[in-house]
Amino acid sequence: QVTLVEYGGGLVQPGGSLRLSCRASGFTFSSADMSWWRQAPGEERERVAVIAWNGRSTNYADSVKGRFTITRDNSKNFVYLQMNTLRPEDTAVYFCSTAQGSLKYWGKGALVTVSS
Repeated sequence: QVTLVEYGGGLVQPGGSLRLSCRASGFTFSSADMSWWRQAPGEERERVAVIAWNGRSTNYADSVKGRFTITRDNSKNFVYLQMNTLRPEDTAVYFCSTAQGSLKYWGKGALVTVSS
């Protein structure tokens, strides 16, 4: 079955950096577009970044453009989110996601807290 597991969340000061990792299994990772989403308390889940199956195309939410970078390693079945110049408003649970046919799959999420 499709399994997505996020790693790397934690507490970071404003202006700091953090890298999230997501290990994928149960599907053909190298053929799948992958995305990162986040959900802050009381807010709707929003898509942060998406990367094409071959890594050649990426897209970012305006709120993170220039600060976050999504990459993938198809040899290891991992997708990453490098987050730089973090702000308190980046505090959220971050989820890795993929769509297989009509179904969308999610990891359990990793909490990122940006606070001094």
